[in-house]
Amino acid sequence: MAAAEQRLRDGEGFTVATLNLDHIVKLRDQPTFHEAYIRHTHVVADGNPIVWLRRLMGQPVELVPGSELVMPLAELARDNKVSVALLGATDETLSLAAAHMEAALPGLQIAIRVAPPFGFDPESAEADRVLAQVSDSGAGLCFVALGAPKQEILAIRGARHVPRCGFVSVGAGIDFIAGTQQRAPLWVRRIAMEWFWRMASNPIRLTRRYAGCFAILPGLFWTAFNARKSKRN
Repeated sequence: MAAAEQRLRDGEGFTVATLNLDHIVKLRDQPTFHEAYIRHTHVVADGNPIVWLRRLMGQPVELVPGSELVMPLAELARDNKVSVALLGATDETLSLAAAHMEAALPGLQIAIRVAPPFGFDPESAEADRVLAQVSDSGAGLCFVALGAPKQEILAIRGARHVPRCGFVSVGAGIDFIAGTQQRAPLWVRRIAMEWFWRMASNPIRLTRRYAGCFAILPGLFWTAFNARKSKRN
């Protein structure tokens, strides 16, 4: 968070991705996603399995869900007189989220809200137009809520088009603030079962995703274990 604040204060752009198992599955199969990911300035652990794997490797990291980045970063933006852009979701969701954020953080300036059309391509001319809107708004911090891999690909494109703006990929984070999606209760998160809560709320869409995540876990744990052994030797 300190690094992000310094960049906001200095008007220096940055990009934040939130790594989870679903991203790892996609990174293996989608070269464009992989290329965008490795170009991010910051990657945080958005999921307990990532934290556990890093701990097994002897390289511990903290759990930082993308949805929990929005309000703290917005507060830093407010305190440093940096305006904010909200990009993704729907017009209704962005309006609700903006109202909540401005009420919770008096003085926060939300410079622009952009809800791209259905089927939005982050590598298209339409993406360039969206990023031009962000640039013209003067925003120094942009929350991107398009889901992976679109949001990470657009963030890197944004870093080229609006180099003094920070782009943070937050997935459903804007929906949670707006109240259009409900996050798992705190006790569910504390026992590392938020994934099950989400799957139960949308089994048709998420069962296959989580099956893919569980399929790669044994190999990832074996790789992490061997990495630690090699480090010791």
